[in-house]
Amino acid sequence: MVEPWTISIAAFAWAFISTRDGLIIAYALSMIGALIASIIPLLKSYGIPRGWHPHPLALWRMARRNLPVAAADAVEWGSRRIDIAVLGLFFSPAIVGIYYVAQQVASLPSKLKTSFDPILGPVISRNLAAGDKGAVARQVRQVGFWVIAAQGGVALALGIPGEAVLGLVGAGFVAGTAALAFLLAAEVIAATGAVSEAALIYTARHRNMVISLAMIALEAALAALLIIGMRRLGWPLMWQATGPAIALALALAFAAVAKTRLLARVLGERVSGWRWPLIWAAAAAAMVGAAVVRLPEWAELIVGIPAILAAFGAVLWTRGFGPADRELFRMRKAEIQDLPDYDPRRDDKAGR
Repeated sequence: MVEPWTISIAAFAWAFISTRDGLIIAYALSMIGALIASIIPLLKSYGIPRGWHPHPLALWRMARRNLPVAAADAVEWGSRRIDIAVLGLFFSPAIVGIYYVAQQVASLPSKLKTSFDPILGPVISRNLAAGDKGAVARQVRQVGFWVIAAQGGVALALGIPGEAVLGLVGAGFVAGTAALAFLLAAEVIAATGAVSEAALIYTARHRNMVISLAMIALEAALAALLIIGMRRLGWPLMWQATGPAIALALALAFAAVAKTRLLARVLGERVSGWRWPLIWAAAAAAMVGAAVVRLPEWAELIVGIPAILAAFGAVLWTRGFGPADRELFRMRKAEIQDLPDYDPRRDDKAGR
């Protein structure tokens, strides 16, 4: 909460002071704000350390043990940067700037996954410590569905009126609508792999790291090949610039499948959070979106985005959510690990 509000307010203020340095100063202020917002509750909870001195060997062993986890996090961060790097090798800064703005809009759905980390992490570690792999698989399935649903709804709400969304930044950025669509799709595709990774860092962290490294190498290679291929075919310039976004989606699909299959083998149970009602929810959102895009741009944003989200959510709530999903909204986090798994056949028998 602190970081985005600080950078927005600071950027607005510095726009009247220095248009040359305002953005970088706003970014620095947002990082300082986030640091302060983190330190205050840390000190309230644990206090100032007293009588502590460093243990180099223990710290080294800890760092070495956590290297695969850190590498996987670095790869995830790098996967959203390497497409910009490849793009910069083939296109002018103007086109890179358009793509960058589309990328920033598409990053919104990816933030939703972090909302579930406080729920998923403790449950996974507790059940693994108890040797209950079945409970881990159930939680990965259920949270995976929630993340796919949340990211899918936001992606549709931003992608269908994509021209209006990018038009908020400026008329020249509307050319990035195609890239925005592929980037939003990439974030939805990545959801299953991201949730599976939350369990893999406890159960198969080295193999998870290898998959992540293979993913980013595949992304870089595909991005370059797609740009070169479309250029030789004489495709328009902005379509060529979607090559890195397509490459990101394909690479994330590879990682999602590989990590989901690996976790399923480790746990001995299905872990995919996919449910077919997601298709019906997306179809309902698309039908509403087909009407929305006929409206003026301001209406697409003010009326269209909520309408698309409402259509998607209504179908998903009635056709996709099981009793356990609905119960989540009425229970404490500590009770979540005891929820029954989603079973569509049971729901059908109940007359839903």
